[in-house]
Amino acid sequence: MRRREFVGLCGAAAAAWPFAARAQGSAQPYPARLIKLLHGFPPGGNVDVVARLVAQEMSKGLGQTIIVEAKVGQAGSLAAETVSAAEPDGYTLLVVAGLHPAVAAVYRKLKYDPLDGLAWISMVSFYPFILCARTDAPVKTFADLIARARQKPGGVSSGTAGNGSISHMTTELIARGADVRFLNVPYRGEAPAMQGLLGGDVDFVISTSTLAAAQMASGQVRALAVTSKARWNGFSDIPTIAESGLPDFEVMSWSGFAAPPRTPQAIINRLHAEIERAIAVPDVRTRLESFGAEVRSTTPAEMRDLVARQIALWTKIADEANIRLD
Repeated sequence: MRRREFVGLCGAAAAAWPFAARAQGSAQPYPARLIKLLHGFPPGGNVDVVARLVAQEMSKGLGQTIIVEAKVGQAGSLAAETVSAAEPDGYTLLVVAGLHPAVAAVYRKLKYDPLDGLAWISMVSFYPFILCARTDAPVKTFADLIARARQKPGGVSSGTAGNGSISHMTTELIARGADVRFLNVPYRGEAPAMQGLLGGDVDFVISTSTLAAAQMASGQVRALAVTSKARWNGFSDIPTIAESGLPDFEVMSWSGFAAPPRTPQAIINRLHAEIERAIAVPDVRTRLESFGAEVRSTTPAEMRDLVARQIALWTKIADEANIRLD
């Protein structure tokens, strides 16, 4: 080979080296670095605990650290907006809660598509709500509550976690099913609403099982009904709303995982497999079940379908009750 040709080949190889290095780097197996897992709720709450439990176990199988970050704001939608706009590379993920479809129904100016603006991966847990009144209240059953609401239209108050919250929307769904009208008293979260009930400021609340169970154990609160279609494990002595006068009534909350739209299917599949593995670990499953949850995964298609159905339901309720937020 002539010297000039040799030099030319060396120069071409040197020029091509950075591109080859980048191509090789981009072809690294997923995941090759730290993963960020966002959610939109305060640290220490139910969603935060679920996120940390599952993320810690997933990181073992993925071989990479998963950092959980609470990005609080706009009823959880700020975190969803951030993930929706993130690079679809599997390094920014979202823990989604059952509030997500309600937010989609009542907020007018979301900066992301609440259904197609995320790539759905899997649910991890499902749980019902518990309708509670004080033990010293005149209402002892769900039927008593509805009868009282009919006697006093707008005079029976519901403490909710805020306008457009799941507890607010569920209250409106009950009201429409029973053809009654409740007075919505919005608080800044579920815990303050429960304090309003304990203080006698409202007549009932619709609470997550974790918060309700503690107050029921204290003897200050009576459970009137659960929102699941069938009686719930751990609360089998509490009748359902469906068996108490509103047939087919069901409202379930949940937690699950999502990614930015257009995330490659291979990455979605890998994450789905790790979620399934993580929630099957006895310590993780037992801890999740201690919150009153049913622990199970879904396919991405099943998760998307559930979110779509709940968005449609809550949009109908929001339109009928004229619940709209900016």
